[in-house]
Amino acid sequence: MKQMTLENAARLVGNDQIVTIGGTLSQRIPSAFVRELARQGVSGLHLIKPSPGFDADVLAAGGCLASVRCGMTTLEQPFGMAPSFRRAAEQGSLKVIENACPAVMASLQAAAFGLPFQAVAGFDGSDIPDIAPFARLKDPFTGEDALVVPAVRPEWAILHVHEADVRGNARIYGTPVWDRLMSRAAKRCIIMTEKIVDTAHFVAQPELTIIPEIFVEAVVHAPAGAWPTAVFNQYGIDEPAMRRYLELSRTPEGFKQYLDETAAHDHRALGVAA
Repeated sequence: MKQMTLENAARLVGNDQIVTIGGTLSQRIPSAFVRELARQGVSGLHLIKPSPGFDADVLAAGGCLASVRCGMTTLEQPFGMAPSFRRAAEQGSLKVIENACPAVMASLQAAAFGLPFQAVAGFDGSDIPDIAPFARLKDPFTGEDALVVPAVRPEWAILHVHEADVRGNARIYGTPVWDRLMSRAAKRCIIMTEKIVDTAHFVAQPELTIIPEIFVEAVVHAPAGAWPTAVFNQYGIDEPAMRRYLELSRTPEGFKQYLDETAAHDHRALGVAA
């Protein structure tokens, strides 16, 4: 049995570690978990993700991030850019390693395959290879130059799923985005789940089990744990709650108030005393 509380699962993540976080932009983000990382004062994290959004902004507001390697970071319409992320980058407290989403995926895929690097294409005319960690190698088959990116193996993949059992078998309905790849690239996974189901549930249609238990270190029962972001077929983006976050996160004092205001939701929903 791998089920544990939100607090204990968050304590698994140490300072200065590399993490990757499931979902995308404001869709299926493990929001309760990133808020708990901020409450616990985790710092120096290196986030690698093709398209972070609410997760990167919360962690930036909490001073949890040292660097982000990504293709884009935004909260989507109608909320626009990620202001705390942008502010930290402009102030120099957060290093942004600009990249492209497919190149970030390639770095994670190389890690998942146990390779030191992976070739990428489609960057003709782009200056990204000059500013991001790309390298050029001679293609042994054609003699042409090939662009490659390094493998990046996170310590943790933190994922929010629709359902899981206590052993860590997990399913995502709708678009799994990058989560399956993240679960293979990282050393270990932490799963937050809307629903805990019996292991027998996974016998039928095993191909739907995106993440098998062998990759999972911890399971957190987290109904509405992605709030205020959306989970397909469960709930949509909570616009008033998102705007409340944007208002409070403008200052360190306001962000602390936001963490205090959301603690009851996060912990009560997870069956833990606030």
